[in-house]
Amino acid sequence: MAVKSVYICSNCGYESAKWYGKCPSCSEWNTMEEHIPSVQTKGKSSSFSARAAVASVKKLSEINSDIEKRILTGVNEFDRVLGGGIVEGSLILLSGDPGIGKSTILLQICEYLGKSKTVLYISGEESARQIKLRANRLGVTTENLYVLAQTDVLSIVETIKVEKPDVVIIDSIQTMVIDGISSTAGSVTQVRESTNLFMHLAKDLGIPVFIVGHVNKDGAIAGPKVLEHIVDTVLYFEGERNYSYRILRSVKNRFGSTNEIGVFEMTQRGLQEVENPSLLMLSGRPKNTSGTCVACTMEGSRPILAEVQGLVTASGFGTPRRMSTGFDYNRMSMLIAVLEKRAGYFFNGMDTYLNVVGGLRLYEPAADLSVAMALISSLKDSVVNENTLAFGEIGLAGEIRAVNNCELRISEAMRLGFTKCVIPFHNYKSLSKEIKVNMDIVPVRNIRAAFDAVTE
Repeated sequence: MAVKSVYICSNCGYESAKWYGKCPSCSEWNTMEEHIPSVQTKGKSSSFSARAAVASVKKLSEINSDIEKRILTGVNEFDRVLGGGIVEGSLILLSGDPGIGKSTILLQICEYLGKSKTVLYISGEESARQIKLRANRLGVTTENLYVLAQTDVLSIVETIKVEKPDVVIIDSIQTMVIDGISSTAGSVTQVRESTNLFMHLAKDLGIPVFIVGHVNKDGAIAGPKVLEHIVDTVLYFEGERNYSYRILRSVKNRFGSTNEIGVFEMTQRGLQEVENPSLLMLSGRPKNTSGTCVACTMEGSRPILAEVQGLVTASGFGTPRRMSTGFDYNRMSMLIAVLEKRAGYFFNGMDTYLNVVGGLRLYEPAADLSVAMALISSLKDSVVNENTLAFGEIGLAGEIRAVNNCELRISEAMRLGFTKCVIPFHNYKSLSKEIKVNMDIVPVRNIRAAFDAVTE
């Protein structure tokens, strides 16, 4: 039977029955690569596979439901993001910008894992000598760390089956090559098939495998989207080059909660975990200065306090300039429109700048109120009380809507010494009596009442 080729875009994964010079999906040129799908033969082998599949069926009640064994990495922030440690037989994808610290954090956890486990570090980008030099700089001296500089996937798989290490690290998946596939390293086909082999290896032998993945210019993981579906856990390393802080974020985790984060600081000795990120983000906060307000955002189960700074000044051009760092630009524009229409704070002819200190990004709507307070404070040149915290979602009608985990946010603020908290009115009834006694709670229904409550 004739097998038809398919053409897959190496940039976005778009599939087509014919070749295009320009990808119809992402408009990139010369990215369509030929791929010949594998065809299963019919006959005795296929019928045998069908019988084997039927024989392996089990009732749900017969499946062992014991709690999975987890391997601690020795880095509490890393274990938190993984959901309590590494699950045996799991496939973990770690991605991030170049130079963000992916290889550094993996080499650092090898020092702790090497005390009781054997670790095989497979590098397709560095030589064994380069890894040794980096290990010396990071203080990694364990005798149970083995290094293999190889890119041939089939050879790597056979080596793992022979050596049987406890943990395997692949750095990186975009450099891995299967000889039977004609496309180059990093192509959609090579990345997908290589990951599939490592996935089956991890499940069959019960060996946890870490895979380092590159990102494209848009910040997404390079390669096919199916790569994220194959693995058990997807971790992103985030951070700005101008800041020393790095955030490890979980966006997929089959063995734990998602959206957990770990905070690290890049030093000369590698990545050091930050146990109290709220205190770090608020250090050096100016006093008696307009245009600043403290926000509380939930990162998974962890509340983090961050300083939001706004600067509103007269524009020297016909069109006012808007700039946002650490907060969604479109949402900031929406909040400015709400402040003008519903609250009477006009930003016409004013340049507006917004910054979240420390390189943290605020994603959830609960940060709306603190952003609005910082902008109004700068516009009116009125100081927000330095011991005040504000959070809440702002609707298009100017109302302050309720948010989740309100009591957990207030408890974190109390621990750091804040004395007043402005919250949505509908969250007030659910607060415990202890919180109401120990913190000055100000429930508000709209933006203007919120600003009147936070100014001195």
